Amino acid sequence: MSSFEKIPATVITGFLGAGKTSLIRNLIETANGKRLALIINEFGDLGVDGEILKGCGNENCSEEDIVELANGCICCTVADDFLPTIQSLLDRPDRPDHIIVETSGLALPKPLVRAFGWPEVRTQVTVDGVVTVIDGPAYRDGLFASDPSAVQQQREEDENLDHDSPLEELFEDQLNCADMIILNKSDLLQENDIRQTEAEIRTRVKPSVKLVKASHGEISGEVLLGIGAAAEDDLDTRKSHHDSADDHEHDDFDSFVTDVPDPDQPEDLIGKLKTVIEQHGILRIKGFIAVKDKGMRLVVQGVGSRIQYYYDREWQTDEARKSRLVVIGEHGLDEAAISSALQN
Repeated sequence: MSSFEKIPATVITGFLGAGKTSLIRNLIETANGKRLALIINEFGDLGVDGEILKGCGNENCSEEDIVELANGCICCTVADDFLPTIQSLLDRPDRPDHIIVETSGLALPKPLVRAFGWPEVRTQVTVDGVVTVIDGPAYRDGLFASDPSAVQQQREEDENLDHDSPLEELFEDQLNCADMIILNKSDLLQENDIRQTEAEIRTRVKPSVKLVKASHGEISGEVLLGIGAAAEDDLDTRKSHHDSADDHEHDDFDSFVTDVPDPDQPEDLIGKLKTVIEQHGILRIKGFIAVKDKGMRLVVQGVGSRIQYYYDREWQTDEARKSRLVVIGEHGLDEAAISSALQN
């Protein structure tokens, strides 16, 4: 890449468990030789997504090209974490051809896009596009709202009060900032569900926003890269519930890491997880599990009652075999009760 060309950056955002990491893994495989740098943001202390991506073994995205930011939401730590990371990539003699930023499921994309307009960045990097990934079945089931009917009833009773769920606001902010929306897990939807979902989304976004269906995050790099939106110059059209605020806090969400006993079989843990998720209203759960008498690491990722699990690689000789999970939910999670239920 010429030193006079701006490096394009793609921001990939979306609600918890929508499939952002799967999308990026597939992107790495279909980037047509472009050297990618990945900035992965975790909400929680256990870097699950970064570890999964580091195991992809693709030559155009080596382990040193993957940077994990695990000190909090990326949109709240722009000055402390994100900008120094971007600068370190720009200072490298072998600059990347394209930068991919995966936000946590709880991040607002607009403050992050605004950071690309900072003087030390905007002359060297441009936001090629903001891609919002939607969990199709979750959208159909209304899982981004805690209790839509109760919220609507309260709003009707007092029009002077704003009773929007924080999940609804977050979802709308991610839609409003998007240049492309990926309706993921479309293989789990009926055709009429897809048509209805697409029609509803179209009423919520700008006409210029592209809407693409996907299963398992399988979208080619030719589609995701090269949008050319220059989003940092287009912020006024990307409305946010937080435009009038100087910052936003994550007091609406709790996250913690808990150790769990190594199960004899994966199914032993999955059954327990489903019960705990239902009892405590957990939004997202993910982590690595050491199954007894198995040499491979088990990856567990769940949103709502849907849980995926698979073996990704052998346990390394220099790492501790330990079963740990990140638990994420709305404020008020009973950490003690959840941890106790998972550990017994």
